[in-house]
Amino acid sequence: MLKYIISDMWAALRYLPCGIIAGLFAVFILSGINRGRKKRGKAFASLPAMTCLVMYVAVLLAITYFSRESGSRTGMMDLELFSTWGINDRNNAFVVENVLLFIPYGFVLAWANVRQRHFLNNFLTGALTSLAIETMQLVTGRGYFQIDDILTNILGTVLGFICYCLGHGICCLWRRMKGNRETESRKA
Repeated sequence: MLKYIISDMWAALRYLPCGIIAGLFAVFILSGINRGRKKRGKAFASLPAMTCLVMYVAVLLAITYFSRESGSRTGMMDLELFSTWGINDRNNAFVVENVLLFIPYGFVLAWANVRQRHFLNNFLTGALTSLAIETMQLVTGRGYFQIDDILTNILGTVLGFICYCLGHGICCLWRRMKGNRETESRKA
């Protein structure tokens, strides 16, 4: 199973140029938007976080939708829970890959948007994004609509959100500890 996962992840790297190009457009557009917001005295979007989000979404769409020929997988709808797990190593790899695919999504959503730092918002965004992808795949025949894919994508989003929370908590703790050391050194 691990060999399939590694092989598929290497193959997915070919979509990275799409993400980089989308990221460059995002930097250009967001820089202009942020200049305008700064002039009006409004808070502006985090350029690195929003750029990463745009890059990720571009790669996500390339992997799940645009890399497949329209009509190549018509009419398949699988609403049976856990029907893809345990059949063989290849299917098990697909399940794990669906989780891995959405971990960055949960993380980057929370990093890029303050509202996404609430579990329910992050969870619902991951669920709606996965549902939209699965529905587009079904309608266009670019993939199979599988309830397992939606569940594993949601699990990935939740794991990404947890990673963000842990990383954010560690950064806050580190800053607090660093601030305490600086305060103590000034007192001495």
